[in-house]
Amino acid sequence: MQMAGRLSPVVKAAAIGYLVGTFPTADLVARRASGGLINLRQSGTGNPGGANAVKVLGKQAGSVVIAGDIAKGAIASAIGAVVAGPIGAHVGGTSSVIGHCYPVWNGFRGGKGVAASVGQCLATFPAYFPIDAAVAVVTVAVPRWKQRAFAATVVSSVCWVLGGVVWWRRKLPNVWGPKPTLGLPLASAISSAVIMRRFIAESAQAG
Repeated sequence: MQMAGRLSPVVKAAAIGYLVGTFPTADLVARRASGGLINLRQSGTGNPGGANAVKVLGKQAGSVVIAGDIAKGAIASAIGAVVAGPIGAHVGGTSSVIGHCYPVWNGFRGGKGVAASVGQCLATFPAYFPIDAAVAVVTVAVPRWKQRAFAATVVSSVCWVLGGVVWWRRKLPNVWGPKPTLGLPLASAISSAVIMRRFIAESAQAG
């Protein structure tokens, strides 16, 4: 009974985070920007995410999608923290990435989860966020790399996880984020794995 009582808030954080992650940001923005004429799931790459939104709808609408998806990760982490403390923040953030990638309302066909993970990082690991952003920018800027978005995501994800380990083991300050614990690298590793799986699955379908 005591264990069930302890897990209950964490389960709530996971459920709420997942539901927040399933919010159809791209679908709503596409409907409004195109007057209902464009469905991102049937246009461009078919991915309901920021990159495809920029390609199909333009930079302004695409930026709104990206900002909305980032907000999902941050909001889910914040709510998780209220519901279940620091561990709830990590669980909520990771669950939002899962919800974004695999929304039950759309047959589990969602975006890649990169923007949602940015929101998760901003809320749970703000001390590392500038480093993470810099790694992504530098990686994308390398002209010889093919599939630069995927390469940038891989490098950023690895650094995100390793950064979490360093901050946890050395007990480094984390600005407004929760005190670094084992939950930090674990949550970032799970989110990264989900994102990698989406990238690989989409590449397989394209091939």
